[in-house]
Amino acid sequence: MNQQQPAINLNVAKRDYKYYIFDWDDNILHMPTRIHMEKRQPDGTWAPHPVSTSVFSVIRNDSANYRPPGGEWPRAFDEFQDTPDPRGSRFLADTEQAIRRVLDGEETPGPSFTTFRRTLTEGRLFAIVTARGHASETLRRGVELFIDLVLTPRERAEMMANLRGYRAVFDRVTQFGSDEEELGRYLSLNRYHAVTSPDFDHRMLAGTTGPITPETRKQVAIRDFIEHIVRVLQRTPTGEHWAPVSVGFSDDDPANVKAVGDFIREELARRFPNIKFVLYDTSDPSLEKGRKITIAGQMDLGLKP
Repeated sequence: MNQQQPAINLNVAKRDYKYYIFDWDDNILHMPTRIHMEKRQPDGTWAPHPVSTSVFSVIRNDSANYRPPGGEWPRAFDEFQDTPDPRGSRFLADTEQAIRRVLDGEETPGPSFTTFRRTLTEGRLFAIVTARGHASETLRRGVELFIDLVLTPRERAEMMANLRGYRAVFDRVTQFGSDEEELGRYLSLNRYHAVTSPDFDHRMLAGTTGPITPETRKQVAIRDFIEHIVRVLQRTPTGEHWAPVSVGFSDDDPANVKAVGDFIREELARRFPNIKFVLYDTSDPSLEKGRKITIAGQMDLGLKP
């Protein structure tokens, strides 16, 4: 009996080069993870007051009424670290809970949930850039969980056909591995940056001088992804399958969106002339896909003849 050949979508050669950078919390999913704060009581004492990430974005600068436990910020973010937990990974448990609540209709998905789902189905490159403190591998496992729970069998089959199509067109591959092997190759091409993790410090900030702010960390993560996709695309023979390139970044924190926009204008646009960056400010729940901000034109990767 002849073994059935896997589906290969060669039409991916006609697509544009569109890639995405996603924040995770309140952007892809509304996670049940809590930030442990203390709230000032009428008598001047402090009482435990755990809050969601969305509430924290509102109260974090109100130091008169809110503070981390005992004034120690690391204690506030205990649930955002890869610490031992009897349930296993806290991040994976919270991700599964958030996904199942969406699938059961008990929770609205994050504003970038559908875009992330489509990104995976189309087999496009992406980066997860979050202020969490997990290892890169933890975030990747969260993406694998999203694929397992969210993508339908039809979407999963479409994703695999697209992944094989990209390998056939751009890498000239004619023999493919199992679905698990091909999916693993694809996931390894993406970036997973939890910018407050020791893992991130070791991989991305070694040798960095000067003050390292939260904004600096996200800038390093974004720069890494842009440089990565440029390297991937430059493997394509000059002039072959060249198409316009755009990179989308979505975040639910307006301060982060502004900082990223400034960073793109001041540094990345200079390094990559004519780049097209699209920012999505997803902080307003009344806007289904967020507020769109286009910064510049088309990335020049030196691929044209």
